[in-house]
Amino acid sequence: MHPLFKPAATAALCAALLGSGFAAEIPPGVQLHPTQTLTRNNGSEPDTLDPMLAEGVPANNVTRELFEGLTATDGTGKVVPGVAETWKQVNATTWVFNLRKNAKWSNGDGVTADDFIYGMRRLVDPKTASQYASTFGMFFVNGKEITEGKKPTSELGVKAVDKYTVEIKTPYPVGFLPELVSNLQLGPVHKASQEKAGKEWTKPGKLVSNGAYTLSEWQVNSKIVLTKNPQYWDAKNVQLTKLTYLPVEDMNADIKLFESGENEWVQQLPPGVYEKYKAQYPKEIRNTPMIGLRYYSFLNTDPLLKDVRVRKALSMVIDRDILAQKVTADGQIPAYGVIVKGTNGADVTAYDWATWPMDKRVAEARKLLTEAGIAPGTKLKFSYNTSEYHKKMAIFAASEWKTKLGLNLELEAMEFKVLIKKRNDKDYQMARNGWVADYNDATTFLALVQCDNDQNNHNSCNKKADALIDQGNQNLDPAKRKALLTEAAKLVMEDYPMLPLLQYTVPRLVKSYVGGYSATNALDRYRGKDLYIIKH
Repeated sequence: MHPLFKPAATAALCAALLGSGFAAEIPPGVQLHPTQTLTRNNGSEPDTLDPMLAEGVPANNVTRELFEGLTATDGTGKVVPGVAETWKQVNATTWVFNLRKNAKWSNGDGVTADDFIYGMRRLVDPKTASQYASTFGMFFVNGKEITEGKKPTSELGVKAVDKYTVEIKTPYPVGFLPELVSNLQLGPVHKASQEKAGKEWTKPGKLVSNGAYTLSEWQVNSKIVLTKNPQYWDAKNVQLTKLTYLPVEDMNADIKLFESGENEWVQQLPPGVYEKYKAQYPKEIRNTPMIGLRYYSFLNTDPLLKDVRVRKALSMVIDRDILAQKVTADGQIPAYGVIVKGTNGADVTAYDWATWPMDKRVAEARKLLTEAGIAPGTKLKFSYNTSEYHKKMAIFAASEWKTKLGLNLELEAMEFKVLIKKRNDKDYQMARNGWVADYNDATTFLALVQCDNDQNNHNSCNKKADALIDQGNQNLDPAKRKALLTEAAKLVMEDYPMLPLLQYTVPRLVKSYVGGYSATNALDRYRGKDLYIIKH
Protein backbone atom coordinates (compact mmCIF):
# COMPACT_ATOMS: atom_id res chain seq x y z
CA MET A 1 0.00 0.00 0.00
CA HIS A 2 1.09 3.56 -0.59
CA PRO A 3 1.77 5.24 2.76
CA LEU A 4 -0.50 8.18 2.07
CA PHE A 5 -3.76 7.04 0.50
CA LYS A 6 -6.30 9.70 -0.29
CA PRO A 7 -9.74 9.01 1.27
CA ALA A 8 -11.28 8.22 -2.14
CA ALA A 9 -8.54 5.74 -2.91
CA THR A 10 -9.01 4.18 0.49
CA ALA A 11 -12.73 3.77 -0.07
CA ALA A 12 -11.95 2.08 -3.37
CA LEU A 13 -9.48 -0.18 -1.61
CA CYS A 14 -12.11 -1.19 0.92
CA ALA A 15 -14.58 -1.97 -1.84
CA ALA A 16 -11.98 -4.14 -3.56
CA LEU A 17 -11.29 -5.98 -0.31
CA LEU A 18 -14.89 -6.74 0.52
CA GLY A 19 -15.47 -10.45 0.74
CA SER A 20 -11.78 -11.28 0.59
CA GLY A 21 -11.38 -11.80 4.32
CA PHE A 22 -12.59 -15.37 4.03
CA ALA A 23 -10.45 -18.45 4.50
CA ALA A 24 -8.45 -19.90 1.63
CA GLU A 25 -10.45 -21.10 -1.34
CA ILE A 26 -9.58 -24.61 -2.47
CA PRO A 27 -8.55 -24.59 -6.17
CA PRO A 28 -10.84 -26.59 -8.48
CA GLY A 29 -9.85 -30.24 -8.75
CA VAL A 30 -7.91 -30.27 -5.47
CA GLN A 31 -9.00 -33.10 -3.17
CA LEU A 32 -8.68 -32.57 0.56
CA HIS A 33 -7.19 -35.09 2.96
CA PRO A 34 -9.76 -36.53 5.39
CA THR A 35 -7.54 -35.43 8.30
CA GLN A 36 -6.99 -31.66 8.34
CA THR A 37 -4.19 -31.22 10.87
CA LEU A 38 -0.82 -29.45 10.61
CA THR A 39 2.31 -29.57 12.74
CA ARG A 40 4.77 -26.71 12.22
CA ASN A 41 7.93 -25.68 14.00
CA ASN A 42 7.83 -22.21 15.54
CA GLY A 43 11.58 -21.97 16.15
CA SER A 44 11.33 -21.17 19.86
CA GLU A 45 9.08 -21.10 22.90
CA PRO A 46 6.84 -17.98 22.72
CA ASP A 47 7.66 -15.29 25.26
CA THR A 48 3.92 -14.90 25.98
CA LEU A 49 0.48 -15.47 24.42
CA ASP A 50 -0.79 -12.07 25.58
CA PRO A 51 -1.21 -10.21 22.25
CA MET A 52 -0.39 -6.82 23.79
CA LEU A 53 2.88 -8.18 25.22
CA ALA A 54 3.89 -10.43 22.29
CA GLU A 55 7.26 -9.36 20.87
CA GLY A 56 9.00 -12.24 19.15
CA VAL A 57 7.91 -13.91 15.92
CA PRO A 58 7.05 -17.19 17.76
CA ALA A 59 4.56 -15.40 20.04
CA ASN A 60 3.00 -13.40 17.21
CA ASN A 61 2.61 -16.52 15.04
CA VAL A 62 0.42 -18.09 17.73
CA THR A 63 -1.55 -14.99 18.78
CA ARG A 64 -2.42 -14.48 15.10
CA GLU A 65 -4.24 -17.84 15.21
CA LEU A 66 -6.03 -17.12 18.49
CA PHE A 67 -7.11 -13.53 17.89
CA GLU A 68 -8.35 -11.44 14.99
CA GLY A 69 -7.97 -7.68 14.66
CA LEU A 70 -9.98 -5.09 12.76
CA THR A 71 -8.10 -6.26 9.68
CA ALA A 72 -5.84 -9.23 8.95
CA THR A 73 -3.04 -10.25 6.58
CA ASP A 74 -3.85 -13.18 4.32
CA GLY A 75 -1.51 -15.91 3.09
CA THR A 76 -0.29 -13.81 0.16
CA GLY A 77 0.57 -10.85 2.41
CA LYS A 78 -2.48 -8.73 1.46
CA VAL A 79 -4.52 -6.78 3.99
CA VAL A 80 -8.03 -8.24 4.20
CA PRO A 81 -11.07 -7.69 6.42
CA GLY A 82 -10.88 -9.16 9.90
CA VAL A 83 -13.56 -8.32 12.44
CA ALA A 84 -14.10 -5.12 10.43
CA GLU A 85 -16.01 -5.82 7.20
CA THR A 86 -15.35 -2.35 5.77
CA TRP A 87 -13.48 0.81 6.64
CA LYS A 88 -12.97 4.27 5.24
CA GLN A 89 -10.79 7.31 5.77
CA VAL A 90 -13.25 10.08 6.62
CA ASN A 91 -10.60 12.81 6.53
CA ALA A 92 -6.80 13.02 6.66
CA THR A 93 -6.66 11.92 10.32
CA THR A 94 -9.91 10.01 10.96
CA TRP A 95 -10.73 6.41 10.09
CA VAL A 96 -13.95 4.49 10.69
CA PHE A 97 -14.10 0.67 10.88
CA ASN A 98 -17.44 -1.12 10.58
CA LEU A 99 -17.53 -4.43 12.46
CA ARG A 100 -19.30 -7.56 11.28
CA LYS A 101 -22.22 -8.43 13.52
CA ASN A 102 -21.56 -12.18 13.48
CA ALA A 103 -18.08 -12.04 15.06
CA LYS A 104 -18.01 -13.95 18.37
CA TRP A 105 -15.65 -14.80 21.19
CA SER A 106 -14.88 -18.46 21.83
CA ASN A 107 -17.32 -18.42 24.77
CA GLY A 108 -20.17 -17.25 22.51
CA ASP A 109 -20.17 -13.55 23.47
CA GLY A 110 -20.37 -11.11 20.56
CA VAL A 111 -17.27 -9.12 19.60
CA THR A 112 -18.01 -5.40 19.94
CA ALA A 113 -16.30 -2.06 19.41
CA ASP A 114 -15.74 -1.83 23.17
CA ASP A 115 -13.52 -4.94 23.03
CA PHE A 116 -11.19 -3.10 20.65
CA ILE A 117 -11.22 0.09 22.70
CA TYR A 118 -10.33 -1.93 25.80
CA GLY A 119 -7.50 -3.75 23.97
CA MET A 120 -5.97 -0.61 22.48
CA ARG A 121 -6.12 1.30 25.76
CA ARG A 122 -4.56 -1.70 27.49
CA LEU A 123 -1.67 -1.64 24.99
CA VAL A 124 -0.71 1.99 25.72
CA ASP A 125 -1.33 1.79 29.47
CA PRO A 126 2.10 2.11 31.17
CA LYS A 127 0.91 -0.53 33.69
CA THR A 128 0.77 -3.13 30.89
CA ALA A 129 4.45 -2.43 30.09
CA SER A 130 4.15 -3.49 26.45
CA GLN A 131 7.25 -3.11 24.29
CA TYR A 132 4.87 -2.04 21.50
CA ALA A 133 3.19 0.76 23.50
CA SER A 134 5.09 3.70 22.00
CA THR A 135 5.82 1.89 18.71
CA PHE A 136 2.13 1.68 17.81
CA GLY A 137 0.82 4.29 20.25
CA MET A 138 2.51 7.10 18.29
CA PHE A 139 -0.02 6.60 15.47
CA PHE A 140 -2.99 7.48 17.72
CA VAL A 141 -4.02 10.87 19.06
CA ASN A 142 -2.58 11.24 22.59
CA GLY A 143 -0.86 7.83 22.30
CA LYS A 144 2.61 9.21 22.95
CA GLU A 145 1.49 11.23 25.97
CA ILE A 146 -0.36 8.22 27.45
CA THR A 147 2.66 5.91 27.12
CA GLU A 148 4.72 8.57 28.88
CA GLY A 149 2.21 8.68 31.73
CA LYS A 150 1.16 12.26 30.97
CA LYS A 151 -2.48 11.51 30.03
CA PRO A 152 -5.05 8.85 31.02
CA THR A 153 -5.78 5.94 28.65
CA SER A 154 -9.33 7.28 28.25
CA GLU A 155 -7.90 10.07 26.06
CA LEU A 156 -6.51 7.69 23.42
CA GLY A 157 -7.80 8.64 19.96
CA VAL A 158 -10.16 5.66 19.67
CA LYS A 159 -13.86 5.45 20.42
CA ALA A 160 -16.85 3.19 19.97
CA VAL A 161 -19.27 5.26 17.87
CA ASP A 162 -21.78 2.47 18.50
CA LYS A 163 -21.65 -1.27 19.23
CA TYR A 164 -20.24 -2.11 15.79
CA THR A 165 -18.30 1.01 14.79
CA VAL A 166 -14.74 1.92 15.81
CA GLU A 167 -13.38 5.40 15.10
CA ILE A 168 -9.63 6.01 15.18
CA LYS A 169 -8.06 9.46 15.17
CA THR A 170 -4.38 9.83 14.24
CA PRO A 171 -2.11 12.80 15.07
CA TYR A 172 -1.08 13.06 11.40
CA PRO A 173 -2.10 11.21 8.21
CA VAL A 174 -1.40 7.48 8.58
CA GLY A 175 -2.25 6.00 5.18
CA PHE A 176 -1.18 2.50 6.21
CA LEU A 177 -3.54 2.34 9.22
CA PRO A 178 -5.58 -0.60 7.81
CA GLU A 179 -2.32 -2.57 7.64
CA LEU A 180 -1.20 -1.38 11.08
CA VAL A 181 -4.37 -2.59 12.84
CA SER A 182 -3.86 -6.12 11.50
CA ASN A 183 -1.30 -6.44 14.32
CA LEU A 184 -2.85 -8.12 17.36
CA GLN A 185 -1.18 -5.67 19.75
CA LEU A 186 -4.00 -3.41 18.50
CA GLY A 187 -6.60 -6.17 18.62
CA PRO A 188 -9.52 -6.87 20.94
CA VAL A 189 -9.45 -8.37 24.44
CA HIS A 190 -12.36 -10.06 26.24
CA LYS A 191 -12.31 -7.80 29.30
CA ALA A 192 -14.38 -9.91 31.72
CA SER A 193 -12.31 -13.09 31.32
CA GLN A 194 -8.99 -11.23 31.23
CA GLU A 195 -9.75 -9.32 34.43
CA LYS A 196 -11.16 -12.40 36.19
CA ALA A 197 -8.11 -14.61 35.48
CA GLY A 198 -5.49 -11.85 35.85
CA LYS A 199 -2.02 -12.98 34.77
CA GLU A 200 -3.36 -16.51 34.15
CA TRP A 201 -5.75 -15.32 31.41
CA THR A 202 -3.68 -16.75 28.54
CA LYS A 203 -3.68 -20.31 29.94
CA PRO A 204 -5.65 -23.19 28.33
CA GLY A 205 -9.20 -23.26 29.69
CA LYS A 206 -9.04 -19.58 30.62
CA LEU A 207 -8.17 -17.88 27.33
CA VAL A 208 -11.23 -16.47 25.58
CA SER A 209 -10.20 -15.64 22.01
CA ASN A 210 -11.92 -14.46 18.83
CA GLY A 211 -9.68 -15.99 16.12
CA ALA A 212 -10.11 -19.09 13.99
CA TYR A 213 -8.55 -21.24 16.76
CA THR A 214 -8.70 -21.74 20.52
CA LEU A 215 -5.91 -22.78 22.89
CA SER A 216 -6.22 -26.47 23.84
CA GLU A 217 -2.76 -27.25 25.22
CA TRP A 218 0.37 -25.34 26.12
CA GLN A 219 3.14 -27.64 27.27
CA VAL A 220 6.09 -25.28 27.77
CA ASN A 221 9.13 -26.27 25.69
CA SER A 222 7.11 -29.13 24.16
CA LYS A 223 4.15 -27.95 22.09
CA ILE A 224 1.19 -25.62 21.73
CA VAL A 225 -1.99 -27.24 20.40
CA LEU A 226 -4.74 -25.12 18.84
CA THR A 227 -8.15 -26.42 17.78
CA LYS A 228 -10.71 -24.94 15.42
CA ASN A 229 -12.97 -22.39 17.07
CA PRO A 230 -16.63 -23.30 16.29
CA GLN A 231 -17.70 -19.77 17.30
CA TYR A 232 -15.47 -18.09 14.68
CA TRP A 233 -17.52 -16.11 12.14
CA ASP A 234 -15.93 -17.88 9.16
CA ALA A 235 -15.59 -21.34 10.79
CA LYS A 236 -17.35 -23.11 7.93
CA ASN A 237 -14.51 -22.11 5.57
CA VAL A 238 -11.66 -22.99 7.96
CA GLN A 239 -10.21 -26.33 6.87
CA LEU A 240 -7.55 -27.15 9.48
CA THR A 241 -9.16 -28.61 12.60
CA LYS A 242 -5.94 -28.79 14.64
CA LEU A 243 -2.67 -26.87 14.57
CA THR A 244 0.38 -27.90 16.58
CA TYR A 245 3.27 -25.46 17.09
CA LEU A 246 6.65 -26.91 18.15
CA PRO A 247 9.37 -24.81 19.89
CA VAL A 248 12.39 -26.58 18.34
CA GLU A 249 15.44 -24.26 18.33
CA ASP A 250 17.94 -26.81 16.96
CA MET A 251 17.67 -26.42 13.18
CA ASN A 252 19.12 -29.83 12.42
CA ALA A 253 16.67 -31.46 14.84
CA ASP A 254 13.91 -29.52 13.04
CA ILE A 255 14.93 -31.11 9.70
CA LYS A 256 15.11 -34.60 11.24
CA LEU A 257 11.55 -34.21 12.56
CA PHE A 258 10.48 -33.11 9.08
CA GLU A 259 12.13 -36.11 7.46
CA SER A 260 10.53 -38.49 9.96
CA GLY A 261 7.09 -36.95 9.36
CA GLU A 262 6.71 -35.58 12.91
CA ASN A 263 6.91 -31.99 11.62
CA GLU A 264 5.48 -30.72 8.35
CA TRP A 265 6.90 -27.19 8.33
CA VAL A 266 10.56 -26.40 9.05
CA GLN A 267 10.87 -22.95 10.62
CA GLN A 268 14.18 -22.16 8.91
CA LEU A 269 17.03 -24.09 7.35
CA PRO A 270 20.49 -23.85 8.95
CA PRO A 271 23.05 -21.63 7.18
CA GLY A 272 24.89 -23.03 4.19
CA VAL A 273 22.53 -25.95 3.39
CA TYR A 274 19.91 -24.30 1.16
CA GLU A 275 21.29 -25.62 -2.15
CA LYS A 276 21.66 -29.13 -0.70
CA TYR A 277 18.03 -29.35 0.39
CA LYS A 278 16.80 -27.61 -2.75
CA ALA A 279 18.30 -30.50 -4.74
CA GLN A 280 17.11 -33.14 -2.25
CA TYR A 281 13.54 -31.83 -1.79
CA PRO A 282 12.69 -29.82 -4.92
CA LYS A 283 8.92 -30.01 -4.26
CA GLU A 284 9.20 -29.00 -0.61
CA ILE A 285 11.80 -26.22 -0.65
CA ARG A 286 10.47 -22.70 -0.04
CA ASN A 287 12.37 -19.40 0.03
CA THR A 288 10.62 -16.02 0.18
CA PRO A 289 12.35 -12.60 0.35
CA MET A 290 11.14 -10.69 3.39
CA ILE A 291 10.77 -7.09 4.46
CA GLY A 292 13.03 -7.74 7.41
CA LEU A 293 16.51 -6.88 8.70
CA ARG A 294 19.11 -9.02 10.47
CA TYR A 295 21.28 -6.80 12.62
CA TYR A 296 23.43 -6.67 15.73
CA SER A 297 22.54 -4.30 18.56
CA PHE A 298 25.20 -2.16 20.20
CA LEU A 299 24.50 -0.88 23.71
CA ASN A 300 25.46 2.71 22.87
CA THR A 301 26.00 3.65 26.53
CA ASP A 302 28.44 0.79 27.19
CA PRO A 303 31.88 2.15 28.30
CA LEU A 304 33.57 0.55 25.29
CA LEU A 305 30.86 1.12 22.69
CA LYS A 306 29.81 4.66 23.63
CA ASP A 307 32.48 6.00 21.24
CA VAL A 308 30.94 6.12 17.75
CA ARG A 309 34.38 5.40 16.24
CA VAL A 310 34.36 1.95 17.85
CA ARG A 311 30.86 1.14 16.57
CA LYS A 312 31.84 2.36 13.08
CA ALA A 313 35.00 0.26 13.02
CA LEU A 314 33.09 -2.87 14.04
CA SER A 315 30.57 -2.31 11.25
CA MET A 316 33.13 -1.46 8.53
CA VAL A 317 35.11 -4.71 8.64
CA ILE A 318 32.21 -7.19 8.40
CA ASP A 319 32.22 -8.51 4.83
CA ARG A 320 28.49 -8.81 4.18
CA ASP A 321 29.07 -10.30 0.71
CA ILE A 322 30.95 -13.27 2.16
CA LEU A 323 28.39 -13.54 4.96
CA ALA A 324 25.54 -13.68 2.43
CA GLN A 325 27.19 -15.87 -0.21
CA LYS A 326 29.34 -18.27 1.82
CA VAL A 327 28.06 -18.35 5.40
CA THR A 328 24.24 -18.15 5.23
CA ALA A 329 24.17 -18.96 1.48
CA ASP A 330 20.38 -18.80 1.20
CA GLY A 331 19.59 -15.77 -0.94
CA GLN A 332 19.83 -12.99 1.65
CA ILE A 333 21.27 -9.69 0.51
CA PRO A 334 23.80 -7.44 2.30
CA ALA A 335 22.38 -4.52 4.28
CA TYR A 336 24.12 -1.26 5.19
CA GLY A 337 21.21 0.71 6.62
CA VAL A 338 18.05 0.40 8.69
CA ILE A 339 15.68 0.38 5.66
CA VAL A 340 15.50 -2.72 3.43
CA LYS A 341 14.44 -3.23 -0.19
CA GLY A 342 10.69 -3.30 -0.81
CA THR A 343 9.89 -0.92 2.06
CA ASN A 344 7.37 1.84 1.30
CA GLY A 345 7.98 5.40 2.50
CA ALA A 346 11.79 5.65 2.32
CA ASP A 347 14.69 4.66 0.09
CA VAL A 348 17.36 2.15 1.04
CA THR A 349 20.47 3.93 2.33
CA ALA A 350 24.05 2.68 2.53
CA TYR A 351 27.34 3.90 3.97
CA ASP A 352 29.84 5.52 1.59
CA TRP A 353 32.46 2.95 2.62
CA ALA A 354 30.23 0.05 1.54
CA THR A 355 31.78 0.24 -1.96
CA TRP A 356 35.39 0.54 -0.76
CA PRO A 357 37.78 -2.40 -1.18
CA MET A 358 38.09 -4.33 2.10
CA ASP A 359 41.76 -3.44 2.71
CA LYS A 360 40.83 0.26 2.66
CA ARG A 361 37.93 -0.39 5.07
CA VAL A 362 40.19 -2.32 7.45
CA ALA A 363 42.85 0.42 7.42
CA GLU A 364 40.25 3.08 8.25
CA ALA A 365 38.69 0.90 10.98
CA ARG A 366 42.08 0.29 12.63
CA LYS A 367 42.74 4.02 12.56
CA LEU A 368 39.38 4.70 14.24
CA LEU A 369 40.10 2.19 17.02
CA THR A 370 43.55 3.69 17.62
CA GLU A 371 42.01 7.17 17.88
CA ALA A 372 39.43 5.78 20.32
CA GLY A 373 42.20 4.23 22.45
CA ILE A 374 41.09 0.64 21.86
CA ALA A 375 44.06 -1.74 21.89
CA PRO A 376 44.30 -5.12 20.12
CA GLY A 377 43.28 -7.94 22.47
CA THR A 378 40.31 -5.97 23.85
CA LYS A 379 37.37 -8.26 24.68
CA LEU A 380 33.73 -7.80 23.61
CA LYS A 381 30.73 -9.82 24.80
CA PHE A 382 28.09 -10.98 22.32
CA SER A 383 24.68 -12.38 23.38
CA TYR A 384 22.54 -14.50 21.06
CA ASN A 385 19.68 -16.98 21.28
CA THR A 386 20.65 -20.63 20.91
CA SER A 387 20.50 -21.51 17.22
CA GLU A 388 22.92 -22.95 14.70
CA TYR A 389 22.12 -20.04 12.41
CA HIS A 390 22.95 -17.28 14.89
CA LYS A 391 25.98 -19.18 16.17
CA LYS A 392 27.47 -19.56 12.70
CA MET A 393 26.93 -15.86 11.94
CA ALA A 394 28.45 -14.88 15.31
CA ILE A 395 31.52 -17.08 14.72
CA PHE A 396 31.99 -15.36 11.34
CA ALA A 397 31.72 -11.89 12.94
CA ALA A 398 34.14 -12.94 15.70
CA SER A 399 36.64 -14.08 13.06
CA GLU A 400 36.30 -10.78 11.14
CA TRP A 401 36.93 -8.71 14.28
CA LYS A 402 39.79 -10.93 15.45
CA THR A 403 41.71 -11.17 12.16
CA LYS A 404 41.11 -7.61 10.98
CA LEU A 405 41.07 -5.62 14.24
CA GLY A 406 42.65 -7.91 16.84
CA LEU A 407 39.50 -7.88 19.02
CA ASN A 408 38.29 -10.92 20.96
CA LEU A 409 34.61 -11.84 21.04
CA GLU A 410 33.11 -13.83 23.93
CA LEU A 411 29.96 -15.66 22.77
CA GLU A 412 27.05 -16.11 25.18
CA ALA A 413 24.10 -18.34 24.09
CA MET A 414 20.69 -18.34 25.80
CA GLU A 415 16.97 -19.03 25.30
CA PHE A 416 15.17 -16.59 23.02
CA LYS A 417 12.93 -15.21 25.78
CA VAL A 418 16.02 -14.63 27.96
CA LEU A 419 17.69 -12.72 25.11
CA ILE A 420 14.56 -10.57 24.62
CA LYS A 421 14.60 -9.67 28.32
CA LYS A 422 18.35 -8.89 28.23
CA ARG A 423 17.86 -6.54 25.27
CA ASN A 424 14.82 -4.86 26.84
CA ASP A 425 16.66 -4.43 30.15
CA LYS A 426 19.74 -3.04 28.27
CA ASP A 427 21.71 -5.75 30.05
CA TYR A 428 24.15 -6.59 27.26
CA GLN A 429 27.12 -5.21 25.32
CA MET A 430 26.38 -6.55 21.83
CA ALA A 431 23.39 -8.73 20.92
CA ARG A 432 21.91 -10.58 18.00
CA ASN A 433 18.74 -8.90 16.77
CA GLY A 434 16.32 -8.90 13.88
CA TRP A 435 13.20 -7.08 12.77
CA VAL A 436 10.45 -8.21 10.43
CA ALA A 437 8.15 -5.36 9.39
CA ASP A 438 4.85 -5.15 11.27
CA TYR A 439 3.42 -3.22 8.28
CA ASN A 440 4.98 -1.99 5.05
CA ASP A 441 6.18 1.53 5.80
CA ALA A 442 9.57 2.98 6.73
CA THR A 443 8.33 3.92 10.22
CA THR A 444 8.35 0.25 11.25
CA PHE A 445 12.16 0.20 10.83
CA LEU A 446 12.77 3.75 12.06
CA ALA A 447 11.13 2.70 15.36
CA LEU A 448 14.31 0.71 16.05
CA VAL A 449 16.43 3.86 16.19
CA GLN A 450 14.04 6.55 17.43
CA CYS A 451 14.73 8.21 20.79
CA ASP A 452 12.61 6.72 23.59
CA ASN A 453 10.91 4.13 21.35
CA ASP A 454 10.17 0.83 23.10
CA GLN A 455 11.83 -1.02 20.20
CA ASN A 456 15.09 0.93 20.54
CA ASN A 457 17.24 -1.50 22.55
CA HIS A 458 20.42 0.52 21.95
CA ASN A 459 20.11 3.50 24.31
CA SER A 460 20.71 5.62 21.21
CA CYS A 461 19.14 8.95 20.38
CA ASN A 462 19.51 11.36 17.47
CA LYS A 463 17.13 14.27 18.01
CA LYS A 464 17.77 15.72 14.54
CA ALA A 465 16.73 12.43 12.93
CA ASP A 466 13.66 12.28 15.19
CA ALA A 467 12.69 15.79 14.07
CA LEU A 468 12.97 14.74 10.41
CA ILE A 469 10.76 11.69 11.09
CA ASP A 470 8.15 13.95 12.73
CA GLN A 471 8.33 16.38 9.79
CA GLY A 472 7.94 13.50 7.35
CA ASN A 473 4.93 12.08 9.14
CA GLN A 474 3.23 15.49 9.21
CA ASN A 475 3.84 16.01 5.48
CA LEU A 476 0.89 15.43 3.16
CA ASP A 477 3.06 15.14 0.04
CA PRO A 478 4.18 11.46 -0.32
CA ALA A 479 7.35 12.42 -2.22
CA LYS A 480 8.39 14.97 0.43
CA ARG A 481 7.55 12.54 3.22
CA LYS A 482 9.71 9.89 1.56
CA ALA A 483 12.63 12.31 1.15
CA LEU A 484 12.44 13.36 4.82
CA LEU A 485 12.26 9.79 6.13
CA THR A 486 15.14 8.74 3.85
CA GLU A 487 17.21 11.64 5.15
CA ALA A 488 16.35 10.64 8.73
CA ALA A 489 17.40 7.03 8.07
CA LYS A 490 20.71 8.15 6.59
CA LEU A 491 21.40 10.64 9.39
CA VAL A 492 20.61 8.27 12.26
CA MET A 493 22.79 5.50 10.80
CA GLU A 494 25.79 7.85 10.80
CA ASP A 495 25.64 7.39 14.59
CA TYR A 496 26.08 3.62 14.09
CA PRO A 497 23.46 2.76 16.74
CA MET A 498 23.32 -0.79 15.32
CA LEU A 499 25.13 -3.01 12.84
CA PRO A 500 22.90 -3.91 9.85
CA LEU A 501 23.90 -7.21 8.25
CA LEU A 502 21.41 -8.84 5.87
CA GLN A 503 17.89 -8.57 4.51
CA TYR A 504 15.95 -11.66 5.53
CA THR A 505 14.76 -14.48 3.33
CA VAL A 506 12.91 -17.48 4.75
CA PRO A 507 14.50 -20.71 3.49
CA ARG A 508 12.47 -23.64 4.80
CA LEU A 509 10.95 -27.00 3.95
CA VAL A 510 7.16 -27.37 3.84
CA LYS A 511 5.42 -30.61 2.90
CA SER A 512 4.14 -30.43 -0.66
CA TYR A 513 0.64 -31.38 0.51
CA VAL A 514 0.29 -28.19 2.60
CA GLY A 515 -1.97 -26.01 0.46
CA GLY A 516 -2.25 -22.22 0.72
CA TYR A 517 1.48 -21.52 1.15
CA SER A 518 2.42 -18.47 -0.93
CA ALA A 519 5.77 -17.29 -2.29
CA THR A 520 4.70 -13.63 -2.13
CA ASN A 521 4.24 -13.29 1.65
CA ALA A 522 7.02 -10.78 2.46
CA LEU A 523 5.93 -10.50 6.12
CA ASP A 524 5.95 -14.32 6.55
CA ARG A 525 2.52 -14.33 8.15
CA TYR A 526 0.65 -17.59 7.60
CA ARG A 527 -2.60 -18.21 9.44
CA GLY A 528 -4.03 -21.69 9.83
CA LYS A 529 -7.31 -20.46 8.36
CA ASP A 530 -5.57 -19.83 5.01
CA LEU A 531 -4.04 -23.32 4.84
CA TYR A 532 -5.37 -26.80 4.01
CA ILE A 533 -4.05 -30.35 3.65
CA ILE A 534 -4.24 -31.89 0.17
CA LYS A 535 -5.01 -35.58 -0.20
CA HIS A 536 -1.73 -37.51 -0.33
